[in-house]
Amino acid sequence: MLHLVADAQGGLTVTEAANRLGIGRAAVYRLVSALSGHGMLRRDSDNRLRLGAGLLHLARRAQPLLAEGALPALRRLAEQAGATAHLTIVEGGEGVALAVVEPSWTSFHVAYRAGARHPLDRGAAGRAILAGRAGIAKPVSSSGELQAGAYGVAAPVLGVPGLEASVGVVALAPLDVDAIGPQVLAAAAAITLALS
Repeated sequence: MLHLVADAQGGLTVTEAANRLGIGRAAVYRLVSALSGHGMLRRDSDNRLRLGAGLLHLARRAQPLLAEGALPALRRLAEQAGATAHLTIVEGGEGVALAVVEPSWTSFHVAYRAGARHPLDRGAAGRAILAGRAGIAKPVSSSGELQAGAYGVAAPVLGVPGLEASVGVVALAPLDVDAIGPQVLAAAAAITLALS
């Protein structure tokens, strides 16, 4: 029911929901009542079903689980690449660094703060998410798009229902996409496996 309402841009009536789900209206009313009671659904002024604010609370509670599931792959990536690794998710139309791991053996590396936000059309992490929307799983690179002197390589995390994300690295020196790209892709695949 939640996926059905989420995919309906203008909301749904109970009758439309019943028809699409292939169940009776009485069953839909019971679902709507239960989900509305938890703030997951609401009715707008036209009595159409819309997603409720309770989903935001639920999503915030899931973010630490996402970060925890991604940490092993991020640690491996940071150590292999010698660069700061990050998992970036979409939140409110922006990319948000959800988890960040710095390499342990480098003298200098980028300090990248979890919670940092940026537009999706700038930087490797955001552009990898946009590529993932188009079904493109290749690594994306950037140079100085978010911060002068910072270089990034990222790839989308695909195959986790409801998640738009990318995994990548950021460094103070140019990154060889041919060398780092496969490592980033392997980390994205490991994160997909961990979160599926």
